[in-house]
Amino acid sequence: MALLSFSRSFTLLSSPFHFFSPRSIRRRRSFVCSLSAATDVRSRSAVLWFKHDLRLDDHPALSAAETHRFVLPLYVFDRRILSRYSDDMLELLLFALEDLRKSLKEQGSNLMIRYGCAENVIKELVKEVKATDVFIEEEVEYEMRQLIGVVKKTLETSSSLDWNLDIVMWRTPFYDVKNLKELPASYNDFKKQKLIPTSPLFPVTLPVAETELDWGPLPTFSDLKEFIKEKLGKSKESWNLMKEMPAEVLLKENLSKSSGTIPKSLNDKSIEQRRLDKSVFVTRKGDVVGGGTNTLLNALAAYLRYLEGTARDDWQEVHERLRNAETREGASFTSLFGPALCLGIISRRRVHYEAIKYEKERNAGFLSPFGYSAASVAAAADAVCSMEWFWLLALKSQVSNEGLYSIRIWRWRGHLIQYTVVGLEGPAILLVHGFGAFLEHYRDNINAIAKHGNHVWGITLLGFGQSEKPNVVYTELPWAEMLRDFIIEVVGEPVHLVGNSIGGYFVSIVASLWPSLVKSVILMNTAGNVIPEFSSRRFPSERQTSAAARLGAQLLLFYLRLNIRNTLKNFYPTKTNRADDWLINEMLRASYDPGVTVVLESIFSFDLSIPLNYLLEGYEEKVLILQGMKDPLLDSKAKLAMLKEHCTGLAIRELDAGHCPHDEQPQKVNSIVCEWVVAVERKLTANSYS
Repeated sequence: MALLSFSRSFTLLSSPFHFFSPRSIRRRRSFVCSLSAATDVRSRSAVLWFKHDLRLDDHPALSAAETHRFVLPLYVFDRRILSRYSDDMLELLLFALEDLRKSLKEQGSNLMIRYGCAENVIKELVKEVKATDVFIEEEVEYEMRQLIGVVKKTLETSSSLDWNLDIVMWRTPFYDVKNLKELPASYNDFKKQKLIPTSPLFPVTLPVAETELDWGPLPTFSDLKEFIKEKLGKSKESWNLMKEMPAEVLLKENLSKSSGTIPKSLNDKSIEQRRLDKSVFVTRKGDVVGGGTNTLLNALAAYLRYLEGTARDDWQEVHERLRNAETREGASFTSLFGPALCLGIISRRRVHYEAIKYEKERNAGFLSPFGYSAASVAAAADAVCSMEWFWLLALKSQVSNEGLYSIRIWRWRGHLIQYTVVGLEGPAILLVHGFGAFLEHYRDNINAIAKHGNHVWGITLLGFGQSEKPNVVYTELPWAEMLRDFIIEVVGEPVHLVGNSIGGYFVSIVASLWPSLVKSVILMNTAGNVIPEFSSRRFPSERQTSAAARLGAQLLLFYLRLNIRNTLKNFYPTKTNRADDWLINEMLRASYDPGVTVVLESIFSFDLSIPLNYLLEGYEEKVLILQGMKDPLLDSKAKLAMLKEHCTGLAIRELDAGHCPHDEQPQKVNSIVCEWVVAVERKLTANSYS
């Protein structure tokens, strides 16, 4: 769908338990209680489970636990968590854990390292140290919330615990949001509340560790990789390897028909040498900041002070990487610090606090109402405020039942992505929306297709709907990589891919580059051209946006907000009533999200020059074209004629509809899609026995 509807110090809380949600457990029975009403905490002991909070600084659970008689800091190498990480993230994780253990030892405490299923590890440790509290950070990702639920249930139903156990859920409050269910849907309305970011907590000292405990060793990177692979089947392992090859490299290789042009993915400089040099860029690629919290804070100080220049070697290194990562204004912050923020080595509100503190230093203690005085300050402050907004939206979607579908959250490259799934079995079908839309644009398709015995998935792509809109350069290739990773990490089996408009082009790229993930392709008024006798071309280098693109995006956003109703009605020529208030309001809501103009800039940098006839080669009798013949954006008859002439084995259905036939004629489209999937599945089954 080509709906272009889109177009930056509070005192410490009086109680560290303000955002805590303790749950008491007595054998198989649980009930909510107030932590303040519990027994004297100095007689209590606790297990604190580190996951995505690998720091001592600004850690509310540590502040709450410091008065306990004994606190056991714990990290569990659980395959269900680790399998979500890239190699770079695993490297960052090991460095962060090494630093966290060192910092705890300096206090007389330690970090316990265990391997296995978190629920079993925690249950046994609770029994061993007779813990009265288990501190667990709240999560928004669906799989992580499911895992926490398993941990809770295991502890609640453990017959070996004959004392009260409190499970204390906590989070780091960036804004003092009292009730998530009352969170405004629009960022514009949220800003009107003028909530001030809360102040971070400084590190606390935990009670001295009980030395007779077996604290366990940290693994090497290679040992950790072997541990993760141990339970993977060969097919799953081969699928995971797909994620390591960028789409751009594959396309260049395919176009050149040569396998010798793949660039080296690892930096020649070894990790060991980087550690000797005290570099903050610790991974093999050397393009993100890593280490412990103090290392991150030092790198952040260098980043914020970019305009000042420096004679310090470590700060000069940060400045060099900043310049390389500045693919568009402000993009360097997320690129350099995003992975560390994802692991919780440093908190979002600590970043904001440090950015604002430095801004005040530059301006004699004042903050200008007209914006920040340094681009690096703006990049850091805007990024963490945006991250927090989308985190709040994601959390709200997990604790409330609003909306057309039950929403789940997936984290892709550190960013929060919304998706839904309906149906428990049957062929997997993944629905991909067009530009400016979101998964709910398939409002009358998901359930209907699932009722015909299908397992239907819908996803809101990065930059759209309520998925996160980070400050990155958006192109067709990362969106295709996102779909690839979603199929591998979430769906877990080959899918029938359905795409509308530009979503159809993304789907075609996935089918071309990773055919083992795709059973068939269904394209509805797809973007992309047909180029006869296409062979090869010079592939574009890394794309950067221009000032003209930024201005164009801002003007386009202003225009579309004013004309959204008429624009939408043009896409629904036979049923203009489908461009209803719900659809319009959802698109207007998204148009006020932070980062939306960055997404709009991608219109000026899209490269659709790899034609559909090239991308769909090898899919004879596995491609269905659904074309709304009244599409206002293109000549449908001419496009179908080119597809018929230059793509072999296509099935084509013409529909009396506009650019979005699935939403304009949902019953007809649902019937066609279900019949198609049944037919393809029969052929696949027959071929498997032939």
